[in-house]
Amino acid sequence: MHDPFTGNWTRQAHVSAEHLNSVRGLNRRFLDLVGEGLFLPALRIQLAPLSAAQRAAAANCPYALFDLRFADEAYWQARLQMTGAWRIADEPRADPDTVDFVRLALFYTWHVASSAGLTAHLLLGMHSQTAEAFRGVAVDALSDLALAEAANLTARWSSCSAYWTALTSAAARPDSAALRRVQLSGLQLAAATQLPSEPREV
Repeated sequence: MHDPFTGNWTRQAHVSAEHLNSVRGLNRRFLDLVGEGLFLPALRIQLAPLSAAQRAAAANCPYALFDLRFADEAYWQARLQMTGAWRIADEPRADPDTVDFVRLALFYTWHVASSAGLTAHLLLGMHSQTAEAFRGVAVDALSDLALAEAANLTARWSSCSAYWTALTSAAARPDSAALRRVQLSGLQLAAATQLPSEPREV
């Protein structure tokens, strides 16, 4: 069955249905990982009561619900120049399920960054220079990078508890329109994070 949510977003943002389906699948894996895992305890408490179908509904967003510091341009430019040094992680290694997810997410990130246009920016919040740096990484190096970066996995907008509370609450109710409104509000959050901060008048 055609998903109108995906179709509408494809027409609006010129992101392919394939990319939207992929990011939705990664979102679902991420929500399952948090709901059944040992990290992000506050979000885990919110996700734990949701059924698999409710988590899948919550995951149906036209953007990533997970984050690996994608908006931190300086971090990734420095990190991706450290070829050969990724086996030595600065943080303790995460559990295997988290590392597996990060590996999959980084493969997808590399693939999206290799695409033309604004796909990496729209889906992941990644700046163009970060996407360019990912394009320069050999695909066989990503597994080692995943081991080093697993400690950075977090929820997107993790400091915005109102968004996550609204998302999980809407997913728990049989009101698809309310859930869609919350999911679309994430686009406003994504746009707001890209706005330059202006000094306030004294």
